[in-house]
Amino acid sequence: MTERFTGNFTQQEPIPDEGIKAALDVLRHGRLHRYNVAEGEVSKTALLEQEFAALMGAKYALAVASGGYAIATALRAVGVGPGDRVLTNAFTLAPVPGAIASVGAVPVFVGVTEALTIDLADLEQKLAAPDAPKVLLLSHMRGHICDMDRLMAITDAAGVTVIEDCAHTMGARWNGTLSGRHGAMAAYSTQTYKHANSGEGGLLISDDPDLMARAIVLSGSYMLYDRHLAGPPPEAFERVKFVTPNISGRMDNLRAAILRPQLANLFENCAAWNARYRVVEDGLRETPGLTIIERPAKEEYVMSSFQFLLLDWAEEDVLNVVRRCADRGVELKWFGGAEPQGFTSRYDSWRYVDAPAMPATDRVLCGILDLRLPLTFSLDDCALIARIIRDVVLKLYQRVE
Repeated sequence: MTERFTGNFTQQEPIPDEGIKAALDVLRHGRLHRYNVAEGEVSKTALLEQEFAALMGAKYALAVASGGYAIATALRAVGVGPGDRVLTNAFTLAPVPGAIASVGAVPVFVGVTEALTIDLADLEQKLAAPDAPKVLLLSHMRGHICDMDRLMAITDAAGVTVIEDCAHTMGARWNGTLSGRHGAMAAYSTQTYKHANSGEGGLLISDDPDLMARAIVLSGSYMLYDRHLAGPPPEAFERVKFVTPNISGRMDNLRAAILRPQLANLFENCAAWNARYRVVEDGLRETPGLTIIERPAKEEYVMSSFQFLLLDWAEEDVLNVVRRCADRGVELKWFGGAEPQGFTSRYDSWRYVDAPAMPATDRVLCGILDLRLPLTFSLDDCALIARIIRDVVLKLYQRVE
């Protein structure tokens, strides 16, 4: 009998009851704007920032409208402007180069390895150029973390400021250090498919008072920055408040109310995602023709999705894997298509960037297959998904119909 999966790859778990109750309270009193508070009241957004800063071990935090907005705000805060060149991963999602373009800057793509992390040798080569960019927007794409000790040694030696895109690594660690705690600033997403779900939303952290003061003013604080529990001291704002534009992108109290109990459960949920990841990994290991992404011992990942490689497969065969898995209820996304499909666009899809060809990176991108692992899946569901993928890949690899 041919097995088939009937679950929904886009169905997230419910918002915790505590978050629903808090959201209803906000709806009943109507004070959704973060600065609209009653006498003696602290806004849900300010409390969220305070709690997230503590959770990440950061001095300062800012809640904003989206992860992409958080990235663009970080770029502006560190001084990136029109015409500047910014290094970033060739394997990432469209909002990352989009954030660079949104400030008038130019993405410079760095290659990807078979471990799905930024190619540090390529980064070193690009930084050796006389006119090398001075900012790296590092995307921990799909939860894969590079050797952060080596990356920071490379960037520190070159005088490069690092901004971390931690949309897929909230709660992950490298060598014991939380993701987002290496660079000057770090951006997180609370879009529905991330590790905390407010539909859309973003968070930004930093230990630098001047960077965070600029970020808060940029977000649209209207000189109400004293209401930020996780903001820097007043003197930091005095240095920037009249020369920093308001580019409004605040988070509201409704989304903050939904997020706070989710953050309280973050590390428990991280363990649950990883348990699902390991079941799929075990089920696919040693499948002929399929490459598992081996994870280094120093990486404590948080995987709400799963990736594997079909390296050097013909396009027709990869598409057949995708189609046959779909026929059996398993939704795979492919990063090798010449045209963007949903979120799977790639560096040569973004025509606003004049990017040279990257053959080694193209080889990896053409082999990446990706699937979501929501917490609504059981461990048995994940084992079934792995069996289906393994069966489809084996039959095509061995040319068994």
